[in-house]
Amino acid sequence: MYWCIGKIVTTVLFGVASCIVFLLTRGDMFQRKVSVELNPGLTPPLVLPAGVNLVHVRGLGQSDTLHFLLCNHGAPALLMVNTYSTQSVVQVDWPSFINRSSAGSLKVEPQTSVRYSRALVFTRVWEYDDVRNTADPQQTAESSFYPPYELQNFIWSDPKITVNQSGHTVTLCGGEKTESFISGSLCLQFSAFESVGRDEMWPNLRHNANSSQLHVWLDGVRPRGNHSRFALEFQSVGDSVFRERTYDSNCIDDEYKPYFFPVSNWVSVPVNGDNVWGYNQWKPVAYRKPELDPTPCKHSELVSVNRIPQSRLVQAYFIKDPQTYGLNISFGNAGDPVFYNATKYISWTVLMGLGEPLRNSFYYLHIAFIPIGTVILVMIFAVECACKKASGYMVRTSKADGITVARRRLL
Repeated sequence: MYWCIGKIVTTVLFGVASCIVFLLTRGDMFQRKVSVELNPGLTPPLVLPAGVNLVHVRGLGQSDTLHFLLCNHGAPALLMVNTYSTQSVVQVDWPSFINRSSAGSLKVEPQTSVRYSRALVFTRVWEYDDVRNTADPQQTAESSFYPPYELQNFIWSDPKITVNQSGHTVTLCGGEKTESFISGSLCLQFSAFESVGRDEMWPNLRHNANSSQLHVWLDGVRPRGNHSRFALEFQSVGDSVFRERTYDSNCIDDEYKPYFFPVSNWVSVPVNGDNVWGYNQWKPVAYRKPELDPTPCKHSELVSVNRIPQSRLVQAYFIKDPQTYGLNISFGNAGDPVFYNATKYISWTVLMGLGEPLRNSFYYLHIAFIPIGTVILVMIFAVECACKKASGYMVRTSKADGITVARRRLL
């Protein structure tokens, strides 16, 4: 009997531990059914400008839908819209959208089902002559900056769409009609995911079904100076009821490297609250070769911007005085003798997702199992001791009949 009680207690303890582990990692358990469509609802004779496209990626959940829209009409932008409905659809008034004639020409219907919207816009590429080798645009004289590359003026190739087991991927490449881009290009690769996983390319960012990934790289672009370094300018656009902030944190985010390292987060929270509704997340590292040649990167201070960027997607969707923020991502390390012209390549990767920034379950499992495991071991030990005491016995000899009788008693 006591042995059975001990087994029951042990089983219950392990059940409680399993529930705690599940709660800690449940954000990784769900999946979405992902589909991709190009220029939804566009029919002849209407046509978009050459190289311009609107890509719609739809992630269908059990009780909601996560829409991602990628468009390079003007500055390239990635719009994320989450709805309470599994029947929500994207509707585009194509004549107005193409001609930039009115706001509200792109909607997600029913509009009453829209829970949260946010856009990330890639606005400029900055180039500066880092003669002092500080790798910091904030400490560089204004005279050392070259005219920025305005992405709203870029000419783009048609998108390449790839669907495989690792995700749904859309790649856009473009450039200016200048000498700098004669044999070079700027490329954006967007990926959406059906479930939890880790990207195969460095820096191996971890994703789930509520996140997407944007991989950016400059390849073969001719620098305008011998000490050229680059910085990317991004702007975030969202509803005015949200405010944004950035922070850096430490995390174990690599199953193969058991140590802490920094992660940068750019989050959106309600004006009157602290819960995070949307985020961008990246590791502060870039790569100077398509293989593995890491270099540090850092972000500037987040600032409020007075007007929305020149992106047709953003202008068509947001109609009620949206709030805009911006920051720059710069590359290189102070004193590093390797400038852009050494490899003529730089790449950087960022996540865009719904809800809280991703945290690694590997880290939380380790943290959770320390107290849980200790409590379980102590309680198992206590139960075993109690059972052993309960099953103890004393052997006594009865002189009356000359036989030995084993009489159980509590000690």
